Amino acid sequence: MFEKILIANRGEIACRVIRTCRRLGIWTVAVYSEADAGARHVREADEAVCIGAAPAAQSYLDADAVIRAALQTGAQAIHPGYGFLSERLALVEACTRAGLAFVGPHAQAIASMGSKIESKRIARAAGVPCIPGYDGDDQSVQRLQEEAARIGFPLLIKASAGGGGKGMRRVERAEDVAAQLSTAQAEAQAAFGDARVLLERFIERPRHVEVQLLGDRHGHLVHVFERECSIQRNYQKLIEEAPAHHLAPAVRQRLFDAALALGCAIGYDSAGTVEFVLDADRGDEPYFLEVNTRLQVEHPVTELTTGLDLVEWQIRVAAGEPLGFAQGDIRQTGWAIEARVNAEDPAERFAPSFGPVTGYAEPEAEGLRIDSGIDAHSTITPHYDSLLAKVIAHGASREVVRLRLVRGLQQLRVQGLRTTQPLLIDVLQHPAFQDTLVTGFLPTHWPAGWQPQPALVQEAQAVAVAAWQQAQAACDDRPMACLQAWRLTAPVDGPGRSHLVVGEGAQCANRVLRVTAEGARVEADATEEFEAAQWLLRRLPEGQWQAQGSGRVWHTRAQGHAMQVWHGGWSAQWPVGLRVAQSAAADAGGHSGDSVCADLPGVLSQLLVGVGEQVAEGAPVAVVEAMKLLHTLHAPRDGVVRALPQVLGATVPKGAVLVELAPAD
Repeated sequence: MFEKILIANRGEIACRVIRTCRRLGIWTVAVYSEADAGARHVREADEAVCIGAAPAAQSYLDADAVIRAALQTGAQAIHPGYGFLSERLALVEACTRAGLAFVGPHAQAIASMGSKIESKRIARAAGVPCIPGYDGDDQSVQRLQEEAARIGFPLLIKASAGGGGKGMRRVERAEDVAAQLSTAQAEAQAAFGDARVLLERFIERPRHVEVQLLGDRHGHLVHVFERECSIQRNYQKLIEEAPAHHLAPAVRQRLFDAALALGCAIGYDSAGTVEFVLDADRGDEPYFLEVNTRLQVEHPVTELTTGLDLVEWQIRVAAGEPLGFAQGDIRQTGWAIEARVNAEDPAERFAPSFGPVTGYAEPEAEGLRIDSGIDAHSTITPHYDSLLAKVIAHGASREVVRLRLVRGLQQLRVQGLRTTQPLLIDVLQHPAFQDTLVTGFLPTHWPAGWQPQPALVQEAQAVAVAAWQQAQAACDDRPMACLQAWRLTAPVDGPGRSHLVVGEGAQCANRVLRVTAEGARVEADATEEFEAAQWLLRRLPEGQWQAQGSGRVWHTRAQGHAMQVWHGGWSAQWPVGLRVAQSAAADAGGHSGDSVCADLPGVLSQLLVGVGEQVAEGAPVAVVEAMKLLHTLHAPRDGVVRALPQVLGATVPKGAVLVELAPAD
């Protein structure tokens, strides 16, 4: 067994590997970028080494820097986690040259399965069915357009070296192929350094089911049952479970047989996953998708239903140990469901959410596991993946587990950020979650995009207004703030009456606040219907307030000129101020429509136009990269580029002007 392992990753998976290593008595070394100097995985490891600047290409994707850190600290092995270098031959080969063990499969398995094109050829040779499509070497636009016409529409363009939805585009019409190819190839090159793509027939109602494999270096290979991963957004998984729901025993066995056949064909010798797609309307024929030659994000649901620690067996196998069990020894009991909590705002087209975590608390309950990479000292940056934590519930039945997971998501408190928690809760509580799941679950049930209930938004705004007043009054260095709504010549209309504005944009609202001995009463002005509410506020440590009323308990905290509010997994942050001041600010900051602004924070990765260039309405003008995804921005009207205020490669906030337009001649 190894005495010291370096973990070539960050965040949640680094903390996860550290936990198993600590249990096994293995010393751990963390690596980190300059942006992650205070990260949780750095503080939890036994040692830590800085390997470069914030951009992943200059740190976590630098195999040479990782090897130097391992040699410098005397590590004997490198665990890559998932993402970054986990499926890169560069790290495997560098480990071999340096005499270090790689905690993962042998290089040839990674090479053959790292290309979706090559993996499909191997799968077909092993007798594993594949989706009809094109995976040839000729990558010319003309050939790809011809093959697209042969396959028919809709179809998928997929990055050969890709994963996680990057470099993947759905195409509805022949005339869109060229543009979608260009975007997919650019994203694939940026994310994986490989612009090759393949084409696949698009299955209208697909299910995504995968099989966990575990092999050793003594010729043993077993499957560790299946997982359902059909709840997705843009091909990125949100909720996973084991076992798969509504799956016939015969189909389940076909999945196991196909996964083992492919694993045997490549001599697989670590933890890995074979992914399949099934047509929900037929469901009898699983088609091969790809092999992930690494640990999966969703591995906890397999661990909780089998009792195996997959990270431990990865390490033991890499150290040369044989599997201590055969296929017949593995039992699957109960159910487990995992929900990924991401730093994204589902009400704003999943815009990334950055900044400091101002409050964090994990629930403790029977049948609940939290795998997290953050704490109350963390700061989320735009440089890396948006995953914050995974909430996993397990128990005897799917329904028990579903209820436990909902409760766990409601009790997990992440303050200072917008997260996907409320969307996940709504998915789990949707009646269709009991049916056969498909990857189109979200657009089917929220075709216009997910939004919180309006009543919840109104209540949160009321809490923000009430807490804002209390926070102002509590400022020791602002004694006049304690005097609520008064004038010299006559009393105001009612005790402590203030006119305030809360929120911004479409969610901006006028509120009337009355402070009485019974608490803070929040009302609407004459322009809006709003159910008035009475709130009792209690001051908590570290500048927080607890607001109680309407049967709910909210937590709030002042953040600059805004108030953060949180309840039951749902959080928001809005500016609050006196109505006259807020209105003046709004009048001064109108949007003329002559600019293209960042609709989310991120890195300005491409400027597609130059100063003086004429552009048409709808033309792409800039690309913003946020959390490893590319977002293209378009011209709002015809015009001439007047200025480009931002430097290429700059980190820009939401609303930053990227392109200024002048009227066309």
